[in-house]
This record gives sequence, C-alpha cells and structure tokens, in this order.
Amino acid sequence: MNASILVVGDSDFLAGLQDMIPELSRFTVEVVPNPREATRLIQAQQPDLLLIQASQAGCLDLCQQIKSQTQIAWIYCIVLDSHPVKDASALWQLWQSELTVKTNMLEAGADAYICLYLSSFPMVGTGVDPDFVLAQQQFLVAQVGVGLQRVQTHRDLMRANDVLSAIALSDPLTELNNRRAFEWELPRQIHSARARATPISLLILDVDFFKRINDTYGHLIGDRALEVIAARLRHNLRFYDTPFRYGGEEFVVLLSDTASQEAGAIANRICRLISDRPFTISDTLDLHITISAGVASLLPYDDPRGISLLRRADKNLLQAKARGRNCAVNNEEEEEE
Repeated sequence: MNASILVVGDSDFLAGLQDMIPELSRFTVEVVPNPREATRLIQAQQPDLLLIQASQAGCLDLCQQIKSQTQIAWIYCIVLDSHPVKDASALWQLWQSELTVKTNMLEAGADAYICLYLSSFPMVGTGVDPDFVLAQQQFLVAQVGVGLQRVQTHRDLMRANDVLSAIALSDPLTELNNRRAFEWELPRQIHSARARATPISLLILDVDFFKRINDTYGHLIGDRALEVIAARLRHNLRFYDTPFRYGGEEFVVLLSDTASQEAGAIANRICRLISDRPFTISDTLDLHITISAGVASLLPYDDPRGISLLRRADKNLLQAKARGRNCAVNNEEEEEE
C-alpha cells in the first residue's frame, strides 16, 4: 500500500520506531519534533497515519484538533508510550495506570494507544524475555497495518461516493447538471450573492412546440434535439454561468454577478442563438428550433432556497409563451410576496 505516515516525536522516538517497525521504510515518512509543527503539515499534506510520541506536550490537543475537523477526521492516529519495566509488580502497576491514560487518549480522539515496555522480566531467571519483546513488535506492526487499511477503505469509499454523486447530479442525455443539482446549487449561490452583496439572476428556457418534434419525428429525434440544444447552450454561455436540465424540454441557467438588465440581454441573446441557426440532427434532417425564456433576479425579500425567485422566472416564461414564443420576458415590476 502506498501510504504516508507522519511521525511526531524526537529522534530517539523515531529510532525506536524504525527498530520496532522495519517496514516503515516502505512508506512515505515525514518527521516533525512536536505537535505544534505537525498541525501545519497535517493541513497541507493530510497524511494517512500519525505515530505520536505520548510524552510530547500537546499530544492530546493534536488528536482533538484532527478529529474535530471533518475534512481530516479520517486520519488514523496512534499514540505510542514507553515505560521501563524491572519486575512483575512494576508491570502490574503500569498496566493499571495505562488504563487511565488510554481512556484519556481515546476520548481525545486517538484511534489507538499503545504502551511499549522497554524491557521485560522472564518467568524464571533474569534478563530480557525475547518472546515478550517480539510480541510487542508484532502488535505494533499489526496496529499500523489496521490503521492504514482503515484509511484505504475510507479513501475507496470517498472515491465511490464522488462517482455516485456525479452520476446523481448529472443528466445522462444532455450531460448538463440535473434538477437535483440545481436545487442544491441555487440556495448556495443565493447565500454567496447576499454575503458578497452581488446580484444573481436566473433564466428558465423552454423549447417551443417540442411535443410537435416528438410527434413528427419520434422520441429519439426529440432526444437528439435536446442534446444539440444543450451543447449550444454550454458552448455559448460565460464560464461562470451554470446551465441545468430542469426537466423534459426545460433548462435553467444561473447567472452569477448578473443584475436584471444584463440578465434580460443574455436571455434575448440565447433566444437568437437558438433560432438563428438550424440544428443538424442527422445527415438528412435539420430542425429550426426556438425557445422561450423567463428571467428573474434576486430581490431582498426572496427566500433563501430561491423558490420565489424561480416562481417569478416561471411566471415570466408563461408570459413569453403567451406573447407568441421565441422571446424572453423580464418583468421588473414584480409584486412583493
């Protein structure tokens, strides 16, 4: 697994880790001497796993900071402590105190707390029990493996979610964002516009006599017509304007930083863009298509979800239809709701 590990501790701590985890050299390892310097590096690089020296001042705070931030809470944090041990009585006392420390570390956000005993006593005789040392080493290596595997699982899920989100927010026919995406994006843009004190407008576009196209040529030709209309919209809007397929033969365009008068001019330009040049549907068929457009701009009393804004644009679209189609209506004399 290609993973990144951040070691937070002094040189002796790093040297001990390299002895305990020979596989450490297989990963991308960064080392910082204390939690304060780790904070900046974590935000910039987002390592997969942290190995933190428990004796470092700010160890608990570092774990809490990571787990309190959604964008980096997935980082796996292992806090490592070590104690010299001389006899069984001392080991028992350390185990008891370790439970309290472990509880505090886990509550602070550490994913694991491991206490390593630098020496151990044999059941009989004197000296270091190599089996006990080996068992600690195997446990530490296994814990690092568990952490990296959990991070990999998280990353896989995030990638899968990104793909599913893109599918859920995209219209498969026109490759524009769909109505669900619009209903998510409109409140966000309204909030942004009000926070920055900038205007925002939207257009509702409806293909004129679209049922006639389906009835005359069939639904496959109707679908192809929607595809080419969407392509012409996408290639002729400003880079900061966002088109959506709202449903059926209706499209919506969000116009950022655009006041009412400019929005009306854009709507008229789009109507001409559609009507002035026939659409090549196939080698043997060109269609002359027109659209009608309703325009509305954000007003102070509009609700944050944009329902009243959308309703005014739809009302103006109906007026455009009533006036004979192939035109845009931008009625600025809107009654306060």
